[in-house]
Amino acid sequence: MSRSQADIQPGEAPVRRLYRILVRDLVLKCLIGIHAHELLAPQRVRINVDMSVLEQAGPLSDDIANVVSYEDVIDGIKTMLAEGHINLVETLAEKIADLCLIDERVETARIRVEKLDVYAEAASVGIEIERGRK
Repeated sequence: MSRSQADIQPGEAPVRRLYRILVRDLVLKCLIGIHAHELLAPQRVRINVDMSVLEQAGPLSDDIANVVSYEDVIDGIKTMLAEGHINLVETLAEKIADLCLIDERVETARIRVEKLDVYAEAASVGIEIERGRK
């Protein structure tokens, strides 16, 4: 049973409660890669985002302003991809992590970026990173 903020005794630190926001298997086309053929045509990437978010203090209200919006994250990723060519999946993952960490409620962001059409023998190739507050 979790304790409310009112149950905290004097001198005791308040409980930090986290929740997770997930974006799973977002598949988008983007210009990414270092090879000549990758400079000419967009390719499919699969993006997964997993954020640990600090829950608001006090009672939860049914208002989007009180949570980190996955819609804003997805729209931000789409805008980023529309800005032009990116050489490395590592660069894309870092940029997405930075986007997530703009909101100070986000404690950590785990980002996976996979290129889906590189090898016929593999479902995907890519990386996963985790970044947090400094």
